[in-house]
Amino acid sequence: MTTMANAASRTEQIIDQPARVRALRKAVEGLADSAWPAIQLGRPYVDGVENLPPDGRFLLVGNHTQTGMAEIWLTCLAVRRATGRRVRPLTERGMGNFPWPLGDLLAACGGVVGTRENAAELMGNNETVLVFPGGGRELAKFKGEEHQLKWQGRAGFARVAIANGYPIVPVGHVGGDDIYHGLYERDSKWGKLTEKVGERLTGKPGMAMPLVRGMGPTLLPSPQRLYLRFGPPIDTTKLDGVSDDEWVETVKKTTQTALETILQELLDVRADDPYQHLNPLQWRHATRPGTAAW
Repeated sequence: MTTMANAASRTEQIIDQPARVRALRKAVEGLADSAWPAIQLGRPYVDGVENLPPDGRFLLVGNHTQTGMAEIWLTCLAVRRATGRRVRPLTERGMGNFPWPLGDLLAACGGVVGTRENAAELMGNNETVLVFPGGGRELAKFKGEEHQLKWQGRAGFARVAIANGYPIVPVGHVGGDDIYHGLYERDSKWGKLTEKVGERLTGKPGMAMPLVRGMGPTLLPSPQRLYLRFGPPIDTTKLDGVSDDEWVETVKKTTQTALETILQELLDVRADDPYQHLNPLQWRHATRPGTAAW
């Protein structure tokens, strides 16, 4: 009885959602749609939307940048505009303790605490799910760590996708790691010190807070165009003769390799883009995707 009650409560909270959250969701979605002309001023480069399965049953797996929320919003908006589907981002577990109204706002935006049980509940209801396996460890970048994945020990996304028959769509983000620049390497004296400080403040390993700079010597963010690409879906159906653990590791490595390839492709695109620093005089020369993405 307790298990059934917990399942019913989970469904009510993350699928049906309370009336106040549903009302707030309508307002958030309306605001996002009306804000698109303003977003277009930054001319985000969005490519590969033709790779999104039209039924919405897929797990988006992406990389975090130093902007954190920017890639989440851009991914969710791109999917919504291309397929009409709502994206459900899996968040850090601590966000589940947000007080009202922040907790309701997070839920209205689709956010769900990233547990395996919650992910399975979403997939059981054919929701489109978004996860960043690197979590908070990918947000803070030391010098030389831009555009790198930090997935050590993170294979849960592959395991839950396999268990629920969900294909994985890798989604790469470039641009956010260049808004700020790290001042020193992780292995330096200052790097090791900030790692210790970050771990003490957060209670989590790898949660460093490196010193950075933005425009010139200031902390003002450096203007950067954002680049996003959706890769082809990765089938997670287990092959015969392969153990469960071996297949989880195979899916994880396949996804990581695909995402790293996308990041390099986007870096190559950006290298030839005269609009990468959002110079308004170069707006009409901004590089476009190879296919009509919007």
